[in-house]
Amino acid sequence: MSNASPNTASAPSFNPRPTLRRLPHKPGVYRFLDAAGKVLYVGKARDLRKRVSSYFRSGIPGGKTGLLVQQIAAIEVSVAGSEGEALILENNLIKQHRPRFNVLLRDDKSYPYIRMSSEHAFPRLSFYRGSRRIPGRLFGPYPSAGAVRETLNLLQKLFRLRSCEDNFFAHRSRPCLQYQIQRCSGPCVGLINAEDYARDVQHAVRFLEGRSGEVVDELVGRMEQASAQLNFEDAARYRDQIGRLKSVQQQFAGAHRDRGDIDVLAVAEQGGIFCVAVMFVRGGRNLGSRTWLPRTAPGSEAEEVLSGFITQYYDGRPIPNEILNDRPVADAELIEAAFSQRMERRVSLRHRVRGERARWLELAAENAGHGLALHVASQAGMQAQLEALQEALGLAEPPSRIECFDISHTQGEATVASCVVFGAEGSLKSDYRRFNIADVAAGDDYAAMAQALSRRYTRIKRGEAVLPDLLMVDGGKGQLAEAIRVLDELQIEGLDVLAVAKGRSRRPGQEQLFLAGRKRALILPRNSPALRLIQQIRDEAHRFAIAGHRHQRAKSRQRSVLEDIPGLGQKRRSALLREFGGLHGVTAASLEDLCRVRGISRTLAQRVYETLHPAD
Repeated sequence: MSNASPNTASAPSFNPRPTLRRLPHKPGVYRFLDAAGKVLYVGKARDLRKRVSSYFRSGIPGGKTGLLVQQIAAIEVSVAGSEGEALILENNLIKQHRPRFNVLLRDDKSYPYIRMSSEHAFPRLSFYRGSRRIPGRLFGPYPSAGAVRETLNLLQKLFRLRSCEDNFFAHRSRPCLQYQIQRCSGPCVGLINAEDYARDVQHAVRFLEGRSGEVVDELVGRMEQASAQLNFEDAARYRDQIGRLKSVQQQFAGAHRDRGDIDVLAVAEQGGIFCVAVMFVRGGRNLGSRTWLPRTAPGSEAEEVLSGFITQYYDGRPIPNEILNDRPVADAELIEAAFSQRMERRVSLRHRVRGERARWLELAAENAGHGLALHVASQAGMQAQLEALQEALGLAEPPSRIECFDISHTQGEATVASCVVFGAEGSLKSDYRRFNIADVAAGDDYAAMAQALSRRYTRIKRGEAVLPDLLMVDGGKGQLAEAIRVLDELQIEGLDVLAVAKGRSRRPGQEQLFLAGRKRALILPRNSPALRLIQQIRDEAHRFAIAGHRHQRAKSRQRSVLEDIPGLGQKRRSALLREFGGLHGVTAASLEDLCRVRGISRTLAQRVYETLHPAD
């Protein structure tokens, strides 16, 4: 799916603009290639156009990103069904290609891991970064700190293993908040014995090793045994745990119920040019896709092109049990017979499919269309700021997600806290949140900040949102201390915390930055790209807080956006809101989640999703 044919290794003449205009506003994986077609870098994105465009927003940046951009000669993309699928696909492609800008230019010690301790009777799961010569077992490396925290949060929900430090564990006399929100089984106060806890540890290890099916089978056996012994309380607990595990398997596109090996083919055509996309599904996992531009004679039809491509593509290649096509194939029965004879097993070609196979065909068709658009295009700064912020604050890696909190009120009246979110794509306004502060003394900004942070990160611990890499609070040492206290109470690790205080004259450019773990304030130069990013994020949090405060004071009401969607009546709106717990949950749901709601067809789900996620 390359979009240029440069003649030099550095490809200084590569013009990304035609390519960027044709990238979709959808999640997926992008690959940067050099002039020889070698993969330089693999990355994932919530929005492919925004993410890839950020590399070229302000010309060629400095540092590692600048070196990467100078060598880009082509761009390939693979659209994914969700961010979770994109993450899995990114990891698979990195393992397959080992791009130098993903692996070789980074010290392995900078990669984050999940550590299972071994020096305690009740092992803990924790975020870890550092030397691999340490007691216990390490799982990873993971591509980012966010991926580690997401996995840790999932493991705590599924297996309720402790995450607290040994010192905290040794001095507990009653269960902590983690037990109350069902993220820990309470071994510190004897609420679970060592044998049962060790079994949960083994289940977590199998899950991390990709053997979740074995865990489900064992839990089913224990549930049936407990039920036969009339121990219905334990049976219900096993049932709930099985349900959570199966829910995870269903939601991640990399853990499909169908464990077969399947190739999914689709064709796109424009002006007599054809592009064939092949998506590879192995063991139920989407391993990515590739595109080809076959040479065709004038007047060729898509069915004829697909038939010729299949016979040539599988010449000398292993053939899976099933080949899905987005249209009928000429001589399909003859091809099936030849393939079956060659492989000495049944090989089938199918184009009329439903369910998950139909979704795979949609993805393959989408990738074929984008591959063709990129090819046609080839014929006719945010990232730099994040890297500057990494260097200025001494972070281990550029933050991919930043959250900033601010407080707004009028002499203590109608206090509102804001939470704005920024990523490599810029501001993520769909992730913004406001909190109406109650039960604190009027004008007590410290207590208001603590309440907002506690509410936000308790929800994150419950899996309602994603942990950021960097937490910013508008204020000084007091707000920083409150933020650290809340994170310690919730046992959240691996999160950098920054307080942004205005200078003595409160003029822009004189901000004092207080970073957790450092005694002295940091003052950046006025022209620092990192400072400009910090100011932008802080000002946005301030604006969002003021708007919420004014809204709260006016007690205005807004019409639900769901009421304006054709075909979504009162019953279906109620079903959606009940299923996802409110409009926020409906907005956060993927297209596949919406389709699973009773009474919501795929067409209506698509309409709801596009209304709540309008393309820029």
